[in-house]
Amino acid sequence: MKLQVLIAAVNQDVWKLAEKMNLETGAVIANQCGEFGYEEYSYRGNTIKAFSFAEKGVGLNRNNALLRTDGDICLFSDEDIVMKTGYGEAVVKEFASHPEADLILFNVDVDERRATYRNTEYKRIRWYNYGRYPTYSVAARVEKLRYANVSFSLLFGGGARYSNGEDSLFLHDCLKRGLKLYASPTVIGAETYRESTWFQGYHDKFFIDRGVLYYYLYGIMAGLFSLRFLWSHRREMLRDISFSRACQLMRQGIKEGWRRGQV
Repeated sequence: MKLQVLIAAVNQDVWKLAEKMNLETGAVIANQCGEFGYEEYSYRGNTIKAFSFAEKGVGLNRNNALLRTDGDICLFSDEDIVMKTGYGEAVVKEFASHPEADLILFNVDVDERRATYRNTEYKRIRWYNYGRYPTYSVAARVEKLRYANVSFSLLFGGGARYSNGEDSLFLHDCLKRGLKLYASPTVIGAETYRESTWFQGYHDKFFIDRGVLYYYLYGIMAGLFSLRFLWSHRREMLRDISFSRACQLMRQGIKEGWRRGQV
């Protein structure tokens, strides 16, 4: 099986990115840099295809890379991930050992402030436990994604109208289309910590955007899940805003999502 890393990048020197990320396999780089172009080079005997785009939006960027992959397995990644030596063999081995898996979500070491999950065993991912996984943990059988007609939302994520959530929506759509998701305890890389490009604090827009996202994820159950979310994170998120105010803002976002869904 041929593995390609699909890299979402912004204003990067693509000629240095393969070395910076310790790539051992082929890759498709989608680099949003204000212009259009294509470059190709070899690194460690593998082809690195680098596409430049003028548009903005992480979902669009990932779709641009996904459209251009010719691999059997794609591994989504970001410019700030350093791949662990042997990652390519490890990912391919996991898919070969588990033909039932359409997508496998791997461990990537991150700063404790950003950690949302840790796989300790191989297990099935379902509706109740998919929301914690970032895109850079995901590897997928390309043909399965294409037959399911799954892609990333253009409404959510850095550079889009709503600030984040494209990763959860992608996994949500994969489950909805009947794809089988599994988690693996294998570690494939580590994140180089940097300040978030989209997070500006727990202000009004954060909660409104989260409400819109929850409408798309949970539909009529969005209100209940928003209460659960706020209560679970109240100590972290509600230092400068009251619980009732945050609920009001998330309800506003849910209504906005509903109105957009009626168009």
